[in-house]
Amino acid sequence: MFRAGFFSAAGESTYLNREIIRQALLLHLANTNYPFDFLAQHRAKRFFGGSLMARYTGPRVKKMRSLGVNLPGLSRKSMDKRPYPPGQHGKVGRRKLTEYGRRLLEKQKLRVNYGLTERQLRNTMSAAKSSKLDTGIKLLELLERRLDNVVFRAGFAATIPAARQLINHGHITVNGRRVDIPSYTVNQGDLVRPREKTAKKAFVLEAVKSPSLIRPNWMSFDEAEMTATIMTLPDGESVPFPIEIQYVIEFYAKSL
Repeated sequence: MFRAGFFSAAGESTYLNREIIRQALLLHLANTNYPFDFLAQHRAKRFFGGSLMARYTGPRVKKMRSLGVNLPGLSRKSMDKRPYPPGQHGKVGRRKLTEYGRRLLEKQKLRVNYGLTERQLRNTMSAAKSSKLDTGIKLLELLERRLDNVVFRAGFAATIPAARQLINHGHITVNGRRVDIPSYTVNQGDLVRPREKTAKKAFVLEAVKSPSLIRPNWMSFDEAEMTATIMTLPDGESVPFPIEIQYVIEFYAKSL
């Protein structure tokens, strides 16, 4: 088993190719049921310059250019000025995708826009699959019902990452009770609003005044009271960017 000592000193690993170490680590994680040592994980993150399976925190417009679509939940900025992929050969055009590549692309759109880890999206997909409703429509409904997305769509925050920060810091209430879990699933009739002091802050007032998107028809918003009420459950048309949901279902078909 890889222990923290494997990454104990950067000097001891300078002669090793990082890709070889990364492949060995991934192979180990794929073939063991033991929890990965937290200290080793921290040192691995510093060594490789990023986490093995984490939420995306890099350049946002660059990621949208890579995926070929504007993702309003990720950033208020647009890729319209540079609609080609990033990199020195980006202007040449996009490569033709394989069937797997197409499925992966559509899955990544959802994961990056809603700010999910792979495990979170997989669990959401599993919940949608066990539902009696159409799997694709249910998946999109569950993603839209996440509290961080509801806070964003209501206009209390400019992006989903900003909404997640508000929730994590205890600034949002649901039906009068503080909720600090971004993945909390709202229900029909729920009343979402920022706390009284938070509602008076400049960045919240600015976000409410000029929301990133038009508020959806499944939500009723009262600007005077600073409240958002869930009138009906979202449907597949609520997602604010183009998505081929069937490709996402096919991506997880063999693993779920």
